[in-house]
Amino acid sequence: MPERQAIGEKASPRIIAVCGKGGVGKTSNSAMMTKILMEQGSHRILAIDADPAVGLATSLGLPVRKTVDDIRNELIRDVQSGLSGGYRDTLDRLDYDVLEALSEERNLAFLAIGRPETEGCYCQVNDLLKEIIGGLSQNFDVVIIDGEAGIEQVNRRVMEAVSHLILVSDASQKGIHVCRTIQQVAASVVSYQQAGLILNRMREQDAALLTGLSPLIPIGTIPESEQVRRFDIEGRSLLSLPNCGALQAVRRCLIHIGLLAS
Repeated sequence: MPERQAIGEKASPRIIAVCGKGGVGKTSNSAMMTKILMEQGSHRILAIDADPAVGLATSLGLPVRKTVDDIRNELIRDVQSGLSGGYRDTLDRLDYDVLEALSEERNLAFLAIGRPETEGCYCQVNDLLKEIIGGLSQNFDVVIIDGEAGIEQVNRRVMEAVSHLILVSDASQKGIHVCRTIQQVAASVVSYQQAGLILNRMREQDAALLTGLSPLIPIGTIPESEQVRRFDIEGRSLLSLPNCGALQAVRRCLIHIGLLAS
């Protein structure tokens, strides 16, 4: 379990939010980014699955012990039953429960957010959980958030600021339109330093056409990969994916956006 860092002891982590339309390969790309950054050795990585489908857990081959929303709903039930303690007890409990929910593999820790809340507002609980996740992230060098289609969910339920907003699309104009909308919304609800577009499962001639039509800054293209497809079908961890064209292309994307040294 990662230990808490003293304030000022280390630089702030690089926080990467990966977003895009469903079905474009966003989660597979998040998993490949995680694998590549883990292989840097000294990097401590926190992968956060902010998509309610919790697909990143499968792509990383890690168990979901408990989601953040499980923790939230347990606390709400205790509040409604009059079983919760005071503010300090609540904060300590949430802090402990989030740490216990982490799954770990070498220099990687994994946390699943779960499905959006459905029981009332409980804004104080939501804010406390977001504060705890933000504090937890300070113990890592890189945080990768696999988000759902809208960036608002990352802001509302995980973090208010990211350093890198990576948008993933396939060859469809619909996918690119969703990415463009996400970036427009992100400009008002999330603070980010850099943003760019990855075109996934692409043929070279299609990529040149699509990047010319899109106002988004291109980071790179990922070719269709039979190996990635087979791993996804078989439910195998992409952490064990052998070197292939897709993995090399993701590595080039990370170099292009400054997350990896060339």
